[in-house]
Amino acid sequence: MPVIVVGADTEVGRAAVDALLPDAAEVRAFVTDPNAIDPLKALGVKVAVGDVSDGSHVGGAALNAFCAVLVQEAATDERERSFANTVKEVIAAWAEGLRDSDVHRTIWVGDVAVGQAGEVLAAATPEFASVPTADRSPDEIAADIARLESSSTV
Repeated sequence: MPVIVVGADTEVGRAAVDALLPDAAEVRAFVTDPNAIDPLKALGVKVAVGDVSDGSHVGGAALNAFCAVLVQEAATDERERSFANTVKEVIAAWAEGLRDSDVHRTIWVGDVAVGQAGEVLAAATPEFASVPTADRSPDEIAADIARLESSSTV
């Protein structure tokens, strides 16, 4: 089933893409860095470029995906965001985009406690899981993502 990694242009996001490729029927990547496009496409990944703070960009890229992997760093780093000023607003936009695109499972990848972020994201899709990142390598994190994405339930 299709899976999309929002923040695939981060170290953890790229590791997640690599871990998902062997088993996922289709891997999609949502990036803001144009330099990430060609390396991902060379792997057979479908790549969407847009503003991570625009829920319609994220939702359009996620349309009919079964699972969305949301990398916290893409909501909190220094990348340009035109439609949201805070991390909470970015997460709310992601939730709206996922709800509109009919995503079934959300995997949040990060440690930031952003108020009710988990509740907002969990309400957007039928299944929600979280993968902590503190003191873990990108490969360890990616292995957890791949396990959760391939499981029948989270």
